[in-house]
Amino acid sequence: MIGCHEAVRQLWEYIDGTLDTADHDRIDEHLGRCRRCCGELEFAHELRGFLRHGRDASLPEDSLERLYRTLDALEEQEQ
Repeated sequence: MIGCHEAVRQLWEYIDGTLDTADHDRIDEHLGRCRRCCGELEFAHELRGFLRHGRDASLPEDSLERLYRTLDALEEQEQ
């Protein structure tokens, strides 16, 4: 069984369908019991849709705030 850190680290590969079967199954198992990571998955799908449609799509306000918080945290880690 994997933890949240590993599940989130592999989330984009999971969405893209590029994980091997064993890793995909571990992510599935984790998502079956973890509401937080299910939220991460939902956010990733929303973000992907927004990026796919560019300027024509609007990201919900709560998702936009979450994106800004994530970008701020990544920026702080680089400093």
